[in-house]
Amino acid sequence: MSMTALKGDTAFQARSLFRSLLRQSSQFAAYNFREYAKRRTRDAFREHRAETEEGKVQELMQKGLKELQALKRQTVVSQFFQLDRLVVEGGKSGKQTGDRNDIIRQTTE
Repeated sequence: MSMTALKGDTAFQARSLFRSLLRQSSQFAAYNFREYAKRRTRDAFREHRAETEEGKVQELMQKGLKELQALKRQTVVSQFFQLDRLVVEGGKSGKQTGDRNDIIRQTTE
């Protein structure tokens, strides 16, 4: 097998791991955890984008697989604790009324 084929296979595995991590991150019930996991995944892959040393790449892939397993466990646990949707998630619409310290959330439904 040529070196080019090995690099292509590693690149395919890295893209597959990246997609799996993002897909699993979107399974979190809580918005903040979901966005944090997505952001952390993107940042980690961007940070190591130019890595070419084969040993280091394999080490990073193993670390990513461990992270994926941890994300799977965490998302299962997060499903047990359903929270109300936040406004930034496109939940209920409405407007805030009230004076300085007594803001009241009124829905327009």
